[in-house]
Amino acid sequence: MAERKIFAGPRVRRIRNGLGLTQTAMAEALEISPSYLNLIERNQRPLTVQLLLKLASVYKVDLDELQGEAGGSTSQLREVFADPLLSGELPGDQELIEVAEAAPNAASGIVKLYRAYREQAARLSDLADLLAREGHETSLSGARLPIDEVREVFERRPNYFARLDEAAESFHAGLGLSAGDDLAVALKAWLRSTHGIVVRALPVQTMPSLRRRYDRHSMRLFLSERLSPFDQLREVAMEVVLLALGEHVQAELELLELSSGEARRIARFELARYTAHALMMPYGAFLSAAIRARYDIDVLRARFNVSFEQAANRLTMMQRPGATGVPFFMMEIDNAGNRFRRAGAAGFPHSKFGGGCPKLNVHAAFSQPGQVLVEQVEMPDGSAFLTMSRTLEGPQASFGERIRRTALLVGCDASSRDEVAYAAALPDRSVPAIAIGPACRLCERSGCLARAEPPLTRPLGLDEMVTGLSAFDFQ
Repeated sequence: MAERKIFAGPRVRRIRNGLGLTQTAMAEALEISPSYLNLIERNQRPLTVQLLLKLASVYKVDLDELQGEAGGSTSQLREVFADPLLSGELPGDQELIEVAEAAPNAASGIVKLYRAYREQAARLSDLADLLAREGHETSLSGARLPIDEVREVFERRPNYFARLDEAAESFHAGLGLSAGDDLAVALKAWLRSTHGIVVRALPVQTMPSLRRRYDRHSMRLFLSERLSPFDQLREVAMEVVLLALGEHVQAELELLELSSGEARRIARFELARYTAHALMMPYGAFLSAAIRARYDIDVLRARFNVSFEQAANRLTMMQRPGATGVPFFMMEIDNAGNRFRRAGAAGFPHSKFGGGCPKLNVHAAFSQPGQVLVEQVEMPDGSAFLTMSRTLEGPQASFGERIRRTALLVGCDASSRDEVAYAAALPDRSVPAIAIGPACRLCERSGCLARAEPPLTRPLGLDEMVTGLSAFDFQ
């Protein structure tokens, strides 16, 4: 096996400068020419084994210091330059490696500045939310990824698109399905007869990293066998939507007024997903069934042959004028707290509910997979909500793979609890609701055992004589 060449010129230069030596003096001690040392320091010659041993014996240099990689600094710099503000500035990692190698202290300074910038941006974002709750609009904004822009647009508006719902309901009626007919079979037959597209499921080995793939040449839509039958149905429904109802999707997309092509592409996917749900669960039939079932998601998923997530998502869309349901909202997270989506019948209730409190039962759901956890929660201002949380399983994992598991929170205002089946799981009304807050930085509840950060609005209560329940107790 070929010996790995070690180019460590900047590190040799730092050693020489640290000892206050000239190139001539160091070259003489190492028994090499000054010109050769100059080439080594400029990374135009590698360090030989003999020279490494000489450096170690003459200057007591740790060989690991010379042979080690600047991997830690490089990965941190890579994180910095992945930020939307700086993305595109560097064509590759080579410059990052050179900076980390040649100027490690400067690289550390860049990382510290970036982390301070991110912390300040987070504080400004929290402050903007706080001001918005008090009715003060702000123009604070920072560099955002297209996905962030799309999420904000969808979260701020009602999760109801009249044009798409009506078009999907009309298309579903045109299929002429009778009671008990399989929607998936009907949609596949429509694709074949109208566009010559055949749907096929492929094994994991053939399509290991894709959910779906449409081959225009063979006119076949390939679906991964990792997907559940419900998710496969949604993929087929999305394909039908884009072919049959594409002009309606495009019309709604134009109304969103997004700033970039990438954002519009992401939003088009989300609108197609919305319309697929509307096609799988037509508005009138779904609302009627939801009211009769008292919004029991498991009853609805069985009746429409969909997944728990799909039925819960559809509940947040029941806001047709003259035919509205209970205004539900939803939020999906993973066990690290990363947010995937938030939506609501009237927009996700940021100001009233927040959704960032660690005491919400959506976090506890991971310890009880598959179970529906129900509770009533109360915000500091007295507003109360009924919440239901349950874990969701992602695509089927192979042996040795870690399954993708998320948790879904579905909620509504507590004033609607008597219309919802899940209220039966709540204790007597005399039992106080779970006290939550919008997020730790915006919450002023004192003595909270779950507090993870101090509030923006209060100074920390540092007192050598008195220690509170939390490390972030405030005055």
